[in-house]
Amino acid sequence: IHRDGELELLDGKVAVVGYGSQGHAHALNLHDSGVDVHVGLREGSGSRRAAEDAGLEVGTIAEAVRGARLVAILVPDHVQKDVWDADVLPNLEPGAAVLFAHGLNVHFGRIEPPEDHDVIMVAPKAPGHRVRELYISGAGTPGLVAVHRDASGRALQVALAYGVGIGCGRVGLLETTFAEETESDLFGEQ
Repeated sequence: IHRDGELELLDGKVAVVGYGSQGHAHALNLHDSGVDVHVGLREGSGSRRAAEDAGLEVGTIAEAVRGARLVAILVPDHVQKDVWDADVLPNLEPGAAVLFAHGLNVHFGRIEPPEDHDVIMVAPKAPGHRVRELYISGAGTPGLVAVHRDASGRALQVALAYGVGIGCGRVGLLETTFAEETESDLFGEQ
């Protein structure tokens, strides 16, 4: 179980794509941890005002992804591939880490980031509102962490830093794989 991570590994811009259940919690917790967060939303998103009112930098998905050192894809699974193809991939910086909170699209090969990108997962084991609530209270949510591809040689360290940034490090991050997380999650939902 990991509880430590170096937040300095998240220096520079971090893009959070989506502001739903997990997206809002990740963005706000990272922001409160001192990370330079930019929220990326589709044109006309109903979440824009909430994100702006919370004091976050908000733009289109393309704007958020451009210049980001890490891109967290936190839109629902069924729209991830379209968002990836249209807005994330064309704007992804060389060597930027790509993070997911669920392994489905990577595990089943729907999204395949180019070779020079770390592909990691940090999956809090609670709904977003609870992840936020516990962070604010000074507690945290346990989470899973996984590395699908370690292009930088420090993908796990980057994932742990992100886990600390969203408050999971306060309780503990358990290492898993994209396959295990995806299959156990799908099995649990049945």
